[in-house]
Amino acid sequence: MSADNTGSVRKRVVVTGVGFITPIGNDWAGVAAGLREGRHGFERVEFFGNPNVPVKVAGTVKDFIVESMNWRDWKWPARYEIARETLRGLAPHGVYAICAIDQALEHAALPREAVADDDATGLYCASAGSAMMLHGHLKQMDQTRGERGNPMGVVSSICGTLNFNLAAHYKITGSVCGFVSACASGSHAIGYACDDIRLGRLARAIVVAGEELNAETLLPFAAMRALSAQSDPAVASRPFDVARDGFVGAGGAVALILEESEAAAARGARVLAEVAGWGQAADGHSVAMSHPEGRGLANAMTRALADAGVSAEEIDYVNAHGTSTPVGDRAETLALKTIFGGGNGGKKQPRVSSTKGLTGHPLSLSGAMEAAFCVLAMNEGFVPGNAHLVNADPVCEGLDLPRATVNERPRLVLNNSSGFGGSNVCHVLRAPGA
Repeated sequence: MSADNTGSVRKRVVVTGVGFITPIGNDWAGVAAGLREGRHGFERVEFFGNPNVPVKVAGTVKDFIVESMNWRDWKWPARYEIARETLRGLAPHGVYAICAIDQALEHAALPREAVADDDATGLYCASAGSAMMLHGHLKQMDQTRGERGNPMGVVSSICGTLNFNLAAHYKITGSVCGFVSACASGSHAIGYACDDIRLGRLARAIVVAGEELNAETLLPFAAMRALSAQSDPAVASRPFDVARDGFVGAGGAVALILEESEAAAARGARVLAEVAGWGQAADGHSVAMSHPEGRGLANAMTRALADAGVSAEEIDYVNAHGTSTPVGDRAETLALKTIFGGGNGGKKQPRVSSTKGLTGHPLSLSGAMEAAFCVLAMNEGFVPGNAHLVNADPVCEGLDLPRATVNERPRLVLNNSSGFGGSNVCHVLRAPGA
């Protein structure tokens, strides 16, 4: 228990398990090695067999084959079991999500039976749905003039696809909801799950975010001129670099198990981190671009710090949203300077890095993925560096942007996310024993 800023006592929320299906690894050990060694997960890609498509590089998920609309063609690692009746309603990123949740439950030492039909367990999902599946099902409808359709077409394609399928698959009875706030979706899922546990509505929550990588998901961003045009995986995603030219798309899924601290202690769970606080704020500026001075993100960071009851000077590391877009990275830099001073006034500067230099930007997944990266880094005792950062944008002067891994354990971490419409969400995570 802890007291909030009103003096009332609220329940503490801890992380007891994580599961990773990402471009840099599909388990704790693989992701830890990728982050520590600065090993990216990018590959050359070609969509529609068309070399003229201006997207050449993506953060791909290895050991999975989910490109087809037909679930019978899909393949995934043999350690995971997914029943035929579950597959029929899934989108491709639903396969990633089930594997990530199974991994997280195992990591938390929670058997499936412990969360099934348990009114104290909730499910919080972040997903934009499957544009590929939606396109395919609508195309079939058009071609048949409305006379044919897949009976599972709706639940496999629309934005709630993870909520629908995973709630049934895991027999969740506590609560089920989904978040669709673009690149802040995963962070929103964590924040609202945290609040439901704090308020005593749940004892635990499964948070999962997923995104698939295919032409239908990614190429519309090329029309917005938001994607990198680079063909070299080593320079395509370079957050905060003066030569950055857009983000690199990515896919995958990450799951976190959040629990009320006393409930976790009662079952002897290992605590990986505490969700000490979170905050959100909107820009009120543009449908697609961040506020030029990062106003909403600065407000979200301020609210997260206040919710956690910590000062900016106590933060050791910031996992930046840092997508590698010219406008977005500049806005976040100015927001960080608003909070941390940017070297002015003698304030302590936290290390700042964007792990999207290794993974690319997986849209709805990013906030949850990067929160889990922060949990891993605190437990493994290092701060990830800024991969591919060669010449920092002059606007970044005063920020501590390590190029390589720093072998020191961060105790308090701030994780930033921003999405379309000026949606900004930040978490404060505390290391065990800090």
